[in-house]
Amino acid sequence: MAPFLAYEDKGGAAASALPLVLIHGHPFDRTMWAPQIAAFSAGRRVIAPDLRGYGSSPVVPGVTLLSTFAEDVEALLDELGVAECALAGLSMGGQIAMECYRLFPERIRALVLADTFPAAETPEGRLTRAATADRLLREGMAGYADEVLYRMVAPYADERVAAQVRRMMTGTPVQGAAAALRGRALRPDYRDLLTRVQVPALVVVGADDEFTPVRDAEAMHAALPDSTLRVIASAAHLPNLERPEEFNAALAVFLDHLDMPAPVHPDR
Repeated sequence: MAPFLAYEDKGGAAASALPLVLIHGHPFDRTMWAPQIAAFSAGRRVIAPDLRGYGSSPVVPGVTLLSTFAEDVEALLDELGVAECALAGLSMGGQIAMECYRLFPERIRALVLADTFPAAETPEGRLTRAATADRLLREGMAGYADEVLYRMVAPYADERVAAQVRRMMTGTPVQGAAAALRGRALRPDYRDLLTRVQVPALVVVGADDEFTPVRDAEAMHAALPDSTLRVIASAAHLPNLERPEEFNAALAVFLDHLDMPAPVHPDR
C-alpha cells in the first residue's frame, strides 16, 4: 500500500548512521529542508515528509490535531521500515516531534527542536488561530504570506530565501493550513513531557526569532535532561534556510555524537 504522505527519502537505507527524519513547520512543506537533505543524505538516510494538508500530501479539511500528524509520521516510518530515528522538527514541526515522543518514544533516539515552544495555547491564542483559519479560507494565502514573511525570515534575509519561503506559503492549500491551525490551537502542554525525555536533544533557535524567541529555547534547554542549545546569529524563525551552514554545523556535531559507538570499559 502506498504511504499516505508524500515524502523525500534520500541517502543509503543500509547506512549504519541513524536515520534523520525532518518535520516541516506551518505553512510550509518538505522543501524547507532542502539544505539539510543535501548536506546529510551523503552519510545517512534522510526522510522529509509533506504533512497532511501541505505540499503534495492529501488535503484533509476540518481539524487536524498534532496527534494525527504524529500518527501519520509513525505510519510512514512503518512503511519505510525505519525502526529508530533522530527526529527533527521546526516550529509546528517541533511540536509534532514532541507529540511523536509522547506517542512512540521507543522509536526516537534523539530530538531536534528548532524554533518551537512546548506550552499549550492560551485562550487568546486559540481565538487568534481560529480567526486566522477563517481568514485563510476566505481570502487565500497570499495576504497572510505577505504580512508574516519578514517575521518568518529576518528583514535582512537573502532575497532568494525570502522568495522561497513566500512560494511555500502561497502554495499551501488553504484547507490544510486552516485545519492545522484549528488543531494546533488544541495542543496539549508538553513542558512536563520535556522533563521526562530520555534521549539527547538539540535545541536550536534563530537569534532574531519573534515567534519563538531565544528565551523559549532557553526554557526548553533547561527542562530537557540531556540537551544542547544553539542560537543561530543573524536569523529569525527559519535558521535552517537563513543560515544553513551554521544550522547544519550544529546539527552535524549533534548527529555525529549520536553515531559514535559507546565506550567499552574493560573489566577490572
